[in-house]
Amino acid sequence: MLKELVEYSKRQGLAGPGFAPKAVKWAIQATPDGRLMGVMPLGDTADKRNPGREFAVCPETSGMNSGGKSHFLVETLETVLLMCKDEKNLDKFKTKRAFFVKQLRDATAVCPEMGLFADLIEDESERAEMIGQLQEAKAKPTDKITLMIEGRDPPFLVEDTVWHEWWADYRKTLGKQPDTAKKKRSPKKTDGRMRCFVTGDLVVPAKTHPKITELANVGASAMGASLVSFDKDSLCSYGLSQSANAAMSEEAAAAYRAGLNHVLASRGRRLAGAKVAYWFDKHVPEEENPGNLLFTLPDGDASGQQQERDALLKARGLLDSIRSGKAPDFTSNNHYYALTLSGNAGRVVIRDWMIGSFEELLASVVGWFDDLAIVHRRGEGLAAPPKFMAVLGALVRELKDVPAPLAASMWTAAIRRGPIPRTAIARAVDRARIAVIDDDPPNHARMGLIKAYHKRKGDTHMTEYLNEDHPSKAYQCGRLMAVLDYLQYKALDEVNAGVVQRYYAAASATPALVLGRLTRLSQFHLGKLGKDKKGLAVTIDRQIADIWAKIKDDLPNTLSLNEQSLFAMGFYQQKAHRANGSNEKQEESAKE
Repeated sequence: MLKELVEYSKRQGLAGPGFAPKAVKWAIQATPDGRLMGVMPLGDTADKRNPGREFAVCPETSGMNSGGKSHFLVETLETVLLMCKDEKNLDKFKTKRAFFVKQLRDATAVCPEMGLFADLIEDESERAEMIGQLQEAKAKPTDKITLMIEGRDPPFLVEDTVWHEWWADYRKTLGKQPDTAKKKRSPKKTDGRMRCFVTGDLVVPAKTHPKITELANVGASAMGASLVSFDKDSLCSYGLSQSANAAMSEEAAAAYRAGLNHVLASRGRRLAGAKVAYWFDKHVPEEENPGNLLFTLPDGDASGQQQERDALLKARGLLDSIRSGKAPDFTSNNHYYALTLSGNAGRVVIRDWMIGSFEELLASVVGWFDDLAIVHRRGEGLAAPPKFMAVLGALVRELKDVPAPLAASMWTAAIRRGPIPRTAIARAVDRARIAVIDDDPPNHARMGLIKAYHKRKGDTHMTEYLNEDHPSKAYQCGRLMAVLDYLQYKALDEVNAGVVQRYYAAASATPALVLGRLTRLSQFHLGKLGKDKKGLAVTIDRQIADIWAKIKDDLPNTLSLNEQSLFAMGFYQQKAHRANGSNEKQEESAKE
């Protein structure tokens, strides 16, 4: 996994050790002769959630937020301008600002303009002017600020490369203090070099690794989380300390960190309490990216449904072209890599890691939608293909209630065409039962998932539409319940608590206790239909008799979870079959 992230980082040309992308919300704007022009907001100022403008290559060194140190060129308002919320922290930030200014003055050897900003920041009247502008703009003390000179190319000093070599040398001098305790734990008779886990080269291992910053919304600390970390003695071995237990060069550690942060930011998708991200060996056009189908299908109105079907038709066409040897170049020898991650405070939690060919991913995504295909609840052809998040949402009351492990296993099922998790079906059956009892419209994504569960278990009798010859007694029991519900509706019209509301839960778990008695009562409802509905009475009576012939007077006493899901499917598909007018056609035939 780390090797692939490093390769991805190289292909994308991402920052190396000592550099990282950062989002900055403000810039101190000055003239070439050092006069203050003001403080300029960066990024989309109309967006209240504006993170600022991202600079791809900013100076960075771990541990610079402690011990009175500060980052170079990009820092917070409270550090650069002493714009503090709490006056108690003023002395601490004065020390950090002094360090920030010292770095600027040290860097004047390669970039003289740095000295202009050191003077501006230390000028009390100019600092007060900048703070006034920022307070008026409602800036936060923790917002980041950088430096720019009007008319310069490039105007932002952080975008210039003139300081890069100086910074690489300068950061090596930071924090160099002898540590006798660590020296005692170092391996003997060695120059400190070890084999890098990523490259296999002999390297001096990085003591600590830079943090992953794109998992704050799935449990990780806002300050970042460590993918490789050994901060407890119980985690170390062979006398090694810190990250020497998983030796990597500083360059390799910076590369995997840059690659993972970039993947999460550009291709990451949040799934409940986890985040998924995937990438390819070769560039794949966005319109041909199979993963996009899972998340970005249009909304389900009439035009959106057609777009959904067109997108899937295009994906199937691409899959056919690959299998016939006429595929575009980007599909040849192209692999995908997929990660499922979450955070646990300061640590990254890896939930899954998958590798496969582009063709396998495309086939899995197309197969996912094929397996989810289900008749529309009104019987009007197939329901629109559901987005992945709609499938997850069908399992819980609110999307935020989806457990992270369940989201991860569902993601695996989608892109590897694996089995649908049993926990997902338990939730689907439970939610389907609640919807029936509450008389809510059936959820297409939920019913499609139940159908996909049985398809992937090898049920060849499970189809998108009603299968009157399905061999499962549980399925036939569900059909019988739907027919009895329809009969009551036709005989008595609307009732406060119908047969479904009163008996569905019991029938779906213990059919032998319920369905026999309800069938006997159905004779009363058949008699209620009257002469004007004699044809309908004949039709429904035939349906009940036909279903009982398939059950063979052998009602199950109890139904397992699998059988309860088949009961739900039989009930749903029978109702959809009725909704498309099939019963009315049979009624006309019976009258004739």
